[in-house]
Amino acid sequence: MGPAPAVAAVRSAVRACVADLAPGDLVLAACSGGADSLALAAALAFVAPRAGLRAGAVTVDHGLQDGSDSRARSVASVLAGLGLDPVRVATIAVGTAGGPEAAARAARYEALTWMARETGAAAVLLGHTLDDQAETVLLGLARGSGPRSLAGMPPRRGVFLRPLLGLRRPVTAAACEAQGLRAWDDPHNSDRRYARVRVRLDALPALEAALGPGVTEALARTADQLRADAEVLENISSERFPGDSPLSASSLAAMPAAVRTRVLRSAAVAAGCPAGALSAGHVARLSELVTDWRGQRWIDLPGGVRASRRAGRVCFTFAAEIVDRSGAASESGRDESEGGEHGGYGHGVGAEGSADHVRAAQ
Repeated sequence: MGPAPAVAAVRSAVRACVADLAPGDLVLAACSGGADSLALAAALAFVAPRAGLRAGAVTVDHGLQDGSDSRARSVASVLAGLGLDPVRVATIAVGTAGGPEAAARAARYEALTWMARETGAAAVLLGHTLDDQAETVLLGLARGSGPRSLAGMPPRRGVFLRPLLGLRRPVTAAACEAQGLRAWDDPHNSDRRYARVRVRLDALPALEAALGPGVTEALARTADQLRADAEVLENISSERFPGDSPLSASSLAAMPAAVRTRVLRSAAVAAGCPAGALSAGHVARLSELVTDWRGQRWIDLPGGVRASRRAGRVCFTFAAEIVDRSGAASESGRDESEGGEHGGYGHGVGAEGSADHVRAAQ
């Protein structure tokens, strides 16, 4: 008798995702102990050795809940019991920059990136599902975040792969149940203080009730349809902003609007804005420094970054210094007329951290 249908579906998704990796590569599953990431980890443990790959796992402890360290150790024990090796716990220092959700996301990805480098992993699998994708798109619509958010989460970006974007949460829950795996229910996942939780528990069910079934799938399809176009625009904008050129207002003005806004967003993130907290509204105000220049003063952005226009260039301040893309520094606070950026893998909602704050333990 073969595996339960849900188990087979998750394994099939993981198998397709890792098919282009080289024999002997190490693949890590990021696992909080929740149903999505636990089903993912179990599938990787099954698929990897049959594909000639090595399989390990990592769980992230943000330390925001009482007993989060023991919960992380418990998750690590379950992962080791699946046959995954190495299994690591990443413990991260907690901050607040960019708000709790954006900071949690930044901290997790930084920790997972660090762990991939530390272990030499070729890929880190993330347990985001079709439901997570729909929530991301709806949040983007509500915040007016533009095509970037409407394109949702990509199936792969750098070392990160998302095999489960085509599967619903009931499938991962059924896969865990069929394999006798007890998933952990993070209390933050039902805490309506967080926007993603309100989307999950209130907004999406209301849309389904008003418009009929299929809204979640339709939102995910929207992301798929927009992603290819968004990636082309991102490639063009990265060519226009290699990271070390001055942000000339005249050059920006000559760009198509879709490219200009992406260049400005990239520059703001490079200056220190948390990417998840930088909205389309922020970018629109940045664009006004180019397209609707009236001598206005600075624009305050998330993460303590301030943008202004000086000497025909768009500049950014951070920690009281103006930083432009050529590396020049001047006194802050003067405009040109005066002379011149849930679904997590950890225990707790999380916060900002850096590689210096990551502790790995077997």
